[in-house]
Amino acid sequence: MTRLSSYLLPTEKQAPADAEAISHKLMVRAGLVRQLGAGVWTWMPAGWRVHQRIVAIIREEIDAIGGQEMLLPVLQPADPWRRSGRIEIDELFKLQDRKGTELVLAMTNEEAVTTHVAQVVRSYRDLPLILYQFQVKERDEPRPRAGILRTREFVMKDSYSFDRDDEGLAVNYAKHIEAYDRIFDRSGLEWYRVESDVGMMGGSGSHEYMAPCAAGEDEVALAPGYAANLEVASADAQPVELPAPLPEPREVHTAGLTTVEEVAGRLGVQPGAMLKAYPVIAGGRGLVLVLVRGDHRVNEVKLRTALGTDFRPAQPDEFSRKIGPAGYLGPVGANAPILLDTAVTDGGYVTGANRPDFHLYGVEPGRDFPFERADVRTVEPGDTVGGRPIRIEKAIEVANIFKLGTRYSEAFGATFLDENGGARPIVMGCYGIGPARIAAAAVEQTADEHGIAWPRAIAPFDLELVALGRAGSEELALAERLYAELTGLGLDVVYDDRDLGPGQKFADAELLGCPLRVTVGRRTLTGGELELQVRRGRESRSVPLEGASQAVLELWRTLP
Repeated sequence: MTRLSSYLLPTEKQAPADAEAISHKLMVRAGLVRQLGAGVWTWMPAGWRVHQRIVAIIREEIDAIGGQEMLLPVLQPADPWRRSGRIEIDELFKLQDRKGTELVLAMTNEEAVTTHVAQVVRSYRDLPLILYQFQVKERDEPRPRAGILRTREFVMKDSYSFDRDDEGLAVNYAKHIEAYDRIFDRSGLEWYRVESDVGMMGGSGSHEYMAPCAAGEDEVALAPGYAANLEVASADAQPVELPAPLPEPREVHTAGLTTVEEVAGRLGVQPGAMLKAYPVIAGGRGLVLVLVRGDHRVNEVKLRTALGTDFRPAQPDEFSRKIGPAGYLGPVGANAPILLDTAVTDGGYVTGANRPDFHLYGVEPGRDFPFERADVRTVEPGDTVGGRPIRIEKAIEVANIFKLGTRYSEAFGATFLDENGGARPIVMGCYGIGPARIAAAAVEQTADEHGIAWPRAIAPFDLELVALGRAGSEELALAERLYAELTGLGLDVVYDDRDLGPGQKFADAELLGCPLRVTVGRRTLTGGELELQVRRGRESRSVPLEGASQAVLELWRTLP
């Protein structure tokens, strides 16, 4: 029995001063979450109900594909993380106990779960396995933001698949895709499954689930039949008009002009007819000169993949002697390997001349400088995939899945004996999903100027019953009877029985955002009809008092 007169729902009239995201503003105002410190949030009772409804959906779908739930510790020895090579991750919390033993607070659990599997799996008969958990994660997030969207502590569902070979991994990966698709459909989100970068997780492939909204910290490139995180998206570049070819590069005076826009304007060419130079120091490879069209941007994730190592921008004293001065860098005569973006087609381009105040006109890749090709640019709106233009939308990452392969099984000696008695490394996949992010994304996608409008499946309550009347009145007695009837039909009802005016009750109800509001007042008795409001769209309806509870149930079942 949930009565607001005795329920902890600390609503606020004003949003936090630092709140920018809609979900941050409304979840605080609706009394769902409260901040304890930077990036550290408490889920209040109604907010936790949303969280746990999402957890229930996830649990049902992972159980349905054969997942076995377990619980791994948050506090873990540092040695496994050192063994995997991830101990130096900046976001990993590291600490020592009173004896000086090094420990970490887990932000993910590949190390721990692989350690256990290595201890217990012996034969091919023990595989495949899907193990999962819901667990608190700790992340030393340098810039917590947007309420519960980017925090230092959060609950995450992570599951891990263990297979005999890549074919088995493909099967379990496909199972998780199907389960995740159902989870987001059931949660009422608009979502995309996109190609993504494997990042610190490693492995051979990855997808992210994205919920489009203005507060998203990621960007998604979309075209009919294509979706990818902007970090890894590839597309055909929009064509650019190049100058007439020259038999050889011609030097032109460009005193004081160092930007693409300045040089292109002086020479009367399009920015895309220039080559922009980006010198980097790439691990053991040393100095590398990266070239993209002047109207394009270097994509650091794709560049790291192309180089096969981490890199950093080169400093002037590291490239001036081998190439030239900053602002006038170019590929002709450069004493460094050159990585040329695939969007740079044949033809003559404008480049730096590698000496102050001069550029070269009519530089042709291949003829005038050697190069290695790679896709290292960020796609732009209007680029095409299969002839169809892409658009770019902001989105919240709500889940990710990875084909880990044998990276962790080899590091932790997780092997099995095959049918012939030979030892082989277990092939792994991992699959994460954030209940809090699903909640925030739902708020972002469905809220209006009055408050939250939850999808039915994850709302804190199925409906809100609002009683307008004094203690001992007929209308309050009717509200009490309806409350008993509605809960008896299996509906999860929050009952606003507080001694407050109609305005405040209605405002709080719209702020909380239950899918349906049922109002009982003097007009209910005089008109013989029960007033209903569907929260999404704020559509008002009425049903006769006779059989009203059943009619409310039938209406609720039709809501999105």
